[in-house]
Amino acid sequence: MAPIIQLSISPVILISGVGALSITLTNRMGRIVDRTRVLAVQVGQAAEGNRQHLETLLAIMWRRSQLIRQAVTFAGCSMLASCLLVLGLFIAAFFHLEPGHLLAATFVTSILFLAAALVSFLRDIYLSLRALHLEVERVQSRR
Repeated sequence: MAPIIQLSISPVILISGVGALSITLTNRMGRIVDRTRVLAVQVGQAAEGNRQHLETLLAIMWRRSQLIRQAVTFAGCSMLASCLLVLGLFIAAFFHLEPGHLLAATFVTSILFLAAALVSFLRDIYLSLRALHLEVERVQSRR
């Protein structure tokens, strides 16, 4: 049983790391939701000249929320695949099976889901910087 436990350490560490990433992603989602609510109120109260700018920011926030939702989904799928990998290791040991290719494919799938989560996360970061750039441009143009 000791070799099986040793084999399961990598997927369990992966679950832990992806869990930490998930906390970061859900915190970002909370901030996006809060900022979107504030912007929605401001759009309703804005003068026509300011309204277009706020609507642009609101559209960016909506897109960011979609990207973070994708990232959270991919991270969850990565953790699920890692859990299935650990389960598969123990089932294979219990029944004396040799499912090497299936377990390797499950591990690769977990890593691919993690990569997809990170890509969505990076896209959100770039989009948030685009929104920040629009804010800075607006302030600088008022000078």
